[in-house]
Amino acid sequence: MTDAREPHDLHPATRTVAAGRPDRQPGAPVNPPLVFTSTYIADGPVDYARVSNPTWEPLEETLGSLEGGRALAFGSGLAAVAAVLALVPHGGVVVAPRHAYSGTLANLAEREAAGGVQVRRVDIADADQVEAALEGADLLLLETATNPMLEVPDLPRLAAAARAAGTLTVCDNTFATPLLRQPLADGVDVVLHSVTKYLAGHSDLVLGATVTADTEQGRELHERLHRHRTLAGAIPGPMEAWLALRGMRTLDVRLERAGRTAALIAERAAGHPAVTKVRYPGWGAIVAIEVDGAEAGERVAGAVRVWTHSTSLGGVESQLERRRRHAAEADTVPEGLLRLSVGIEHAEDLWADLAQALDAASASRG
Repeated sequence: MTDAREPHDLHPATRTVAAGRPDRQPGAPVNPPLVFTSTYIADGPVDYARVSNPTWEPLEETLGSLEGGRALAFGSGLAAVAAVLALVPHGGVVVAPRHAYSGTLANLAEREAAGGVQVRRVDIADADQVEAALEGADLLLLETATNPMLEVPDLPRLAAAARAAGTLTVCDNTFATPLLRQPLADGVDVVLHSVTKYLAGHSDLVLGATVTADTEQGRELHERLHRHRTLAGAIPGPMEAWLALRGMRTLDVRLERAGRTAALIAERAAGHPAVTKVRYPGWGAIVAIEVDGAEAGERVAGAVRVWTHSTSLGGVESQLERRRRHAAEADTVPEGLLRLSVGIEHAEDLWADLAQALDAASASRG
């Protein structure tokens, strides 16, 4: 018997599978079609493909349902970041994490150097420090856990403080995904995603997204973001959107498996003599470990065989990287910090491979 409940009444794990489907008519396809077109017949709801495409809509519907708002897909995560920063008036003030996704920090730094924005950098785990920086600010930028330091903000408190100060709040929810955190429910105004990562989940596409609340202000923000996407041409390709939605169907099972393994890796890594510090917020599938300096970190990265030494995250394959090898990374990130994106391989294989790499790095140093 068909469940008569609306998608928003279903558990999130079910909505990842059920949302964004075609109507259940006899003979209809189960999956939404993939539409390749740049042009539409005149006098319809859409006149050109830079405005909309039927393949984007099921992805946006599904993500919006999970986050509790209205989603817009963008051509990349940084395209979504650029759209959000375009909400800030010229010369406006952005309160931003000292540690965050390096692309976001680089984007802010470039705008700051050009005089487009003023940036106040804060430790977002220190709520008092963040609140003190809000006076006169136009936008507060947060991450549910900072990349790569995994500092966790008090979202309800900071969103409330920002609202009282008249400051727009944006939160990048890439690490947590809407299955672990829903920032709109905490009072955040705009949610950001790199869809490339956990949502799509297979390291085979580049996409971003924003989500805004179903309120008067949220609808206004949605229209402003949509206008930016259209005028900047920051649109997703239909193939990428279709693949991202297909990847989202398994988000719950992927994240559950990866999260269990991440907790195991964090616990065991804390007891390894080569590891000087473990950073893990207690949820999700990202772990950061610190070893004794850059050379040791590179030796670990070069010694793994099951883990993939790469710069991305959120795929089914486990990935690791020493983040300070990138010039755009904040100089307060330790040289020996390795960011681990735990995938869905067997936990014991992942730990055995990481442990032998840590052992090898220690032996080489000795």
